[in-house]
Amino acid sequence: MKLLILDRDGVINEDSDDYIKSADEWRPIPGSIEAIAALSQAGFTIYVATNQSGLGRGLFGQSELDAMHTKFRDMVTRQGGSLGGIFFCPHRPEENCSCRKPKPGLLQQISADAKCSLQQVPLIGDSLRDLESGLAMGCSPILVKTGKGNKTLAKLKAENSPLLLQLPIFDSLAQVAGSLLKHQALTAGEHPKC
Repeated sequence: MKLLILDRDGVINEDSDDYIKSADEWRPIPGSIEAIAALSQAGFTIYVATNQSGLGRGLFGQSELDAMHTKFRDMVTRQGGSLGGIFFCPHRPEENCSCRKPKPGLLQQISADAKCSLQQVPLIGDSLRDLESGLAMGCSPILVKTGKGNKTLAKLKAENSPLLLQLPIFDSLAQVAGSLLKHQALTAGEHPKC
């Protein structure tokens, strides 16, 4: 099993500073659903790790979140793909839980579900907290410029972060998928398998 971990808002679907609160507001970034389906068909097991503090803030309920994820899964299924699982943190930042990224709790849950180490598993995100949670678990973080990605990149450059030296940067999830699929023969030998 080849694993791939994705953040949700800003990577798969359009993000909003006002939170995504319903299935109607959940709109995929162009090419993201097709990218997930193509990766799934190529043998990747795809997990999603997402902070959803809007739940803890009372901005939407569990039924709304379930409806968003049903819409997402259905779109991937219609393209011939599937998801390994969607793991979310419902807590507000001040609750200081162990699952809110940048803490590694969500990734630990994914590792347990997949029965696999996450060492060198690609983790695709648009924020620093995504990348930091991945690094804490030994993942190979990848930054996309969608969502908050351009702001994250500007912050890393302003801080002259050493992370920039090892961080692959892509315009979108679709571009990452194209690269992974193009180099499948090369990465197949290197990509960790469970």
